[in-house]
Amino acid sequence: MRFTKMQGCGNDYVYVDCFREKIAGDISQLAIAIADRHFGVGGDGLILICPSERGDARMRMFNADGSESEMCGNGVRCVAKYVYDHGIAQKERLAIETGRGVLTIDLEIEGGKVRRARVDMGEPILEAAKIPTMLVGNPPVEQTVRYGTEANDVLALTCVSMGNPHAVAFVNEITDKQVHGIGPLIEKHEAFPRKVNVEFVKVNSRTDANMRVWERGSGETLACGTGACAVAVAGILTGRFDRKVTIHLLGGDLEIEWGTDNHVYKTGPAVEVFSGEWLQ
Repeated sequence: MRFTKMQGCGNDYVYVDCFREKIAGDISQLAIAIADRHFGVGGDGLILICPSERGDARMRMFNADGSESEMCGNGVRCVAKYVYDHGIAQKERLAIETGRGVLTIDLEIEGGKVRRARVDMGEPILEAAKIPTMLVGNPPVEQTVRYGTEANDVLALTCVSMGNPHAVAFVNEITDKQVHGIGPLIEKHEAFPRKVNVEFVKVNSRTDANMRVWERGSGETLACGTGACAVAVAGILTGRFDRKVTIHLLGGDLEIEWGTDNHVYKTGPAVEVFSGEWLQ
């Protein structure tokens, strides 16, 4: 099976062109094996680029633990780059089918290859039942969640779905203890029936912030595109951000805009790293 390793802001996945490759067997087990950073190719998961009756291609995303997720904002930019660069559909505006629906992606072409992409991520989902979360509010804004037994084991969370659930915590400083200690507890908290991605955010100004993310099913990753979108929306809902904001992630920067049409737009890089053949 041929594969291509790609990354967007360090959010790296193994991509398989299902226009040309046939995958047999358990895809979840394949994702676990191929994403393993010691015994496999290594990555945050597996993304299949498939034919679509609704767009130029369909994206299926599997986390490193084998669970299938609805969307990956960095992943869909890489899918669009692959579709253009490898001749599946060479248009500067692509339609990619995802678990969130069909997303429109505008490409920045340089030297015949895609360098960056602007994704219309659609409208944020703010109704608690649809995020989904048991927290109160539509949307739940800075709702207190207890994650431990100590008096101070509480965190204020603002919840948004961008096709997958996110819980955003604004903090004075982002620490390893928060990301690696609290992140897994919030991910599996009873308030989130389908688990949740957890973002820790330090606000620098009304147009600039730092973020780290504990991703559902993958642990800490260098970037999360839907997470950056959720952070921007949460920052606007809580009065911290203007409608355009640059989010600095460990793997790079993403430009996020919550437009007047209620759609969230995300712009960032997409990079092809290498290709190979999976023999197992």
